[in-house]
Amino acid sequence: VLEQTSNFTGVGADSSRAMDGQATGKWRGTASGVVSAPVDRVWELVSATSRLREWMPMVESCTAVAGDEGVPGYVRLVRGGLMFPQQLQQQASSSWVRERLVAMDHASRSYTYLMEDGNVGLAGSRNTISLFDYGGDGGATLVVWSF
Repeated sequence: VLEQTSNFTGVGADSSRAMDGQATGKWRGTASGVVSAPVDRVWELVSATSRLREWMPMVESCTAVAGDEGVPGYVRLVRGGLMFPQQLQQQASSSWVRERLVAMDHASRSYTYLMEDGNVGLAGSRNTISLFDYGGDGGATLVVWSF
């Protein structure tokens, strides 16, 4: 497990609007944080999408559904009891999301996935995780999640 040196900050969201000014119901925003590990080490873990549970503690399981890991078209099912605590108060089961990998770019250390379905109200959400070398003694990595 990689040690995070700061909490994720910079969370911001706004409701997208269509050309006519009506809210589309989709959210946009970013969250970022600095991890005290070299970017290559962090990418090795984060780019192995089936290892999500190792660095995202609220994930209970991450199961391959279709395709080859790391290749666009790969589908995973993510389950987690604490992913969205407000949802758990309304539902008896844990939260879940089915995600499809849309793009994987090892050179720029980023990947994009689409939340296709789930019980947390995020179907259709497109998300990107990007890593940046943040330098420092022993190396540090800036992790940016945009949605």
